[in-house]
Amino acid sequence: MPRIIMHLDMDAFFAAIEERDKPRLRGRPIVIGADPMGGRGRGVVSTANYLAREYGIKSALPISRAWKYSQQAKAEGKPEAVFLEPNIKKAEEEGDRIFSYLITKVDTLQVASIDEAYADISSVKTYKNAEELAKEIKNHIKSKFGLTASIGIGPNKLIAKIASDEEKPDGLTIIPPQKVQVFLDPKSVRIIPGIGPKAEEELAKINIKTIKGLRSLNKETLVKKFGKRGSDWYEKSRGQDDNPITVDREIKSIGKEHTFQKDTLDSGEIIDSFKKLIRSVTRSIAKKQIKFKTVAIKVRFSDFQTLTRSKTLKEYTSSAKVLETESLQLLLPFLDSRSNPKRKKIRLIGIRAENLTAPLK
Repeated sequence: MPRIIMHLDMDAFFAAIEERDKPRLRGRPIVIGADPMGGRGRGVVSTANYLAREYGIKSALPISRAWKYSQQAKAEGKPEAVFLEPNIKKAEEEGDRIFSYLITKVDTLQVASIDEAYADISSVKTYKNAEELAKEIKNHIKSKFGLTASIGIGPNKLIAKIASDEEKPDGLTIIPPQKVQVFLDPKSVRIIPGIGPKAEEELAKINIKTIKGLRSLNKETLVKKFGKRGSDWYEKSRGQDDNPITVDREIKSIGKEHTFQKDTLDSGEIIDSFKKLIRSVTRSIAKKQIKFKTVAIKVRFSDFQTLTRSKTLKEYTSSAKVLETESLQLLLPFLDSRSNPKRKKIRLIGIRAENLTAPLK
């Protein structure tokens, strides 16, 4: 039986939840991320709703620049953006409710992130039936949760994911096998997973900018010029993807980072912030019912030099005390001359629990 795969992506999830729950925010540009502090803030945008995106504000944009874009819009007579910190707990709970519903409607569900999932719906047999199912799911999410989702449907995960981004927000795009190449050909090579800005530049040097152009190169040429990734691009430019729907998403690590509003070497401030990160990671470990064996920390200095340290334990544990003790032992040398001989100020700290077990049954 031919595969029919669905990709569901919640629209501006964090911002949409806030807009739904706070009537005063409805119809306003919303930015989720760090505190902009009047343009002096550190950190980046986590997500933005579609009104804010019209201002040029998007994920990963420095929060200070997002604030400037908002002020520019205000000067033009447009609504000023509302800046909010992410409420991860609320988003996780809402995501769990949505996916708990979704799993009852599909053959197999793979949760890819807090706000997106892949599903095998091959049992519906036809793309017409797949369309009806997708409409039912979208209508339920809108009426039950007050949120919108964009859905893409295709013969594999690659096509389904690209399709889900086609008509955002609240979109539904269906690409049956016979329409895959027509759908892909005019698009930028950037839609292919693994082709980032640098690879895009490399391809542009040989006048390859679209999927159709990429398809004009044979496999041997691509492999010769770009190595193993060239082989992958050859297949994906033809809409080929055999990756299965994986029911149990493997969690490789759990981590948390903090960017200081002002570079600092104040040990009290750094340790206090670090312990808050430890508590956050500990809560996640307990919630997911897993154990870890490796503790890792990250330190970014004011000159953006970034260093990491890690330690692998003798046995797996879920102990908060062990996580705190081991991670602090890794961090403390950066607060003195042992790992910071030039006494550089610190911009960012982070902690990760790695080498995880599967969730306890």
